[in-house]
Amino acid sequence: MTSETSSARRRHRAGRISAWVLGGLLVISVAGAAWIGIRGYAAYQHLDSARSAAERAPEVLKNPAAAPALVEQISSDTSAAHALTDDVVWKLGEMLPWVGPQLEAVSTVSAALDDIASNSLDPLVSVATTFSIDSIRPQDGVIDTAPFVAIAPAAASSAESLGAAVAKTRDIDTELLIAPLRDAVDEVSGLVAQTYFAVDALHRACELMPAMLGSDGPRDYLLVFQNNAEWRSLGGIVGAALQLHTEGGHISLVAQGSSSDFPRYDEAVVTLSADEQQLFGTQPARFIQNVTQIPDFSRGAPIAREMWLRETGVDVDGVIALDPVALSYLLKATGPVTLPTGDVLSGDNAVDLLLNEVYHRYADPRAQDAFFASAAGAVFSTLTSGAGSPSDLLTAMARSGSENRLLIWNREESEQKILDGTTLQGAIPETDATTTSFGVYANDSTASKMDYFQTLATSTSWCGPDLAQLDVTIRNNAPADAGGLPAYITGGGGQGVSPGEIKTAIYVYLPQGSTPVSIAAGGDVETPGFGGGIDRGRDVVVWTVQLAPGQSATLAAQVSTPTTPHIVTRTTPTIDEEVTSDVAPECGIPK
Repeated sequence: MTSETSSARRRHRAGRISAWVLGGLLVISVAGAAWIGIRGYAAYQHLDSARSAAERAPEVLKNPAAAPALVEQISSDTSAAHALTDDVVWKLGEMLPWVGPQLEAVSTVSAALDDIASNSLDPLVSVATTFSIDSIRPQDGVIDTAPFVAIAPAAASSAESLGAAVAKTRDIDTELLIAPLRDAVDEVSGLVAQTYFAVDALHRACELMPAMLGSDGPRDYLLVFQNNAEWRSLGGIVGAALQLHTEGGHISLVAQGSSSDFPRYDEAVVTLSADEQQLFGTQPARFIQNVTQIPDFSRGAPIAREMWLRETGVDVDGVIALDPVALSYLLKATGPVTLPTGDVLSGDNAVDLLLNEVYHRYADPRAQDAFFASAAGAVFSTLTSGAGSPSDLLTAMARSGSENRLLIWNREESEQKILDGTTLQGAIPETDATTTSFGVYANDSTASKMDYFQTLATSTSWCGPDLAQLDVTIRNNAPADAGGLPAYITGGGGQGVSPGEIKTAIYVYLPQGSTPVSIAAGGDVETPGFGGGIDRGRDVVVWTVQLAPGQSATLAAQVSTPTTPHIVTRTTPTIDEEVTSDVAPECGIPK
């Protein structure tokens, strides 16, 4: 046998061995892919079943006793999905290029959902069987604080656990995922975040409500109503005001007032920072109408408290702000209210009646104030009588808070700290490692009630690496003959603005640490230039625009800032019920 023949045979045997090895690897790969595919599809079915069951969660608010059965059903599906995506084969698949991040995302989501359903909600489920939503219904003006105290420990435990689940889903790098999976992960992450926010809100309410309801001693609160027909940063000018007294869960209305009861103070009633004065002057601390001009309720509320103290001698323990849109949400829960004038105020007509029709009906501001006072008093009486469904009222208050229409400030620092990070504080949004935050705050410069006709919209997008763009569009939707409206609505030309036109100063707060790249405006009117300043380390662009009926204008601000998974914009709440959704703008200068 020649050496060539022996060598050929060895190569042949090696080839056969290689073929078997490759074949075996191929079989294993196919089997592994099939295993993952089958288990992945089964996991999907379980997660979809859990999602369908979770859609019934709002029903639990009306009947907490149904919570254990619902959570058990969801837990059964999420546990199955977690098990299907947590075996050795699946974990090996997570190490592969491209497909690995897809599998890891599914596994992470399954584990987070299972942890929520099987563990995080357990403390709340355990108390749900003994809790009735009717136990917090006001009875003759009294709210029992015992249920809040009883639920507080369970709510705190569940909120902490849910916070960890939110962090897990938030850390998923969705940029590596295929579009359908990315959308699904975003949806689940949103669901997890909503669950956390709901439980966290319950936890904070259980901590705060007993004290605010006077369980530890009498309290007094100033409730102010913002008028969205004349914009200020946090909503609108302050019109009607109520002083509420709480003691042992009992709530009573002890005094009422309106903006006409307050003087124009010669000097600021509290000290404003140099930055605040550069941006807003001293008006926020000299006129009750302007206390919400600074876009931070922890700054405006103490000003309102000081003004109420000077005029009434009562030093209140906190300040609460609402607007007519929030009032309409509450009225949809309680049902219509008949006013002393004979008018029927409902969730459907509250905004139109309080922000527009009243000015057609009454030319005298004192008559307008009397109407507002009677409406506020009637609604308060209805709320404290126990009218309406408590679950519907809680939903209305939650919606008002999420839309920045309900604001709360407590003088006691430990109580105010409970609200840290919530929209109820009315604070300027923070930028962090996961979220880039803009603030857009509109202020009327016409001394009119024409903002009833205006819309304010925002959109954001990443226009390149570390390059974010914010678009702000404002439009005057007043009728073409708006100049013929009552002078109290148009302003009567008192600020040099022709009746029917609207002049607005918009304060655009850029993200902390960002660097402006370009600021430009376009639309139906020309913008000669921009003002600006700094507020607590944030660059602020001031855009003043004057629009005739039918005109609109858009500002585009591009900033250099580290790329984050999310961009949010906090805006002045207007009469529009829906919060403006962020839709990606066309990058560049507006036309």
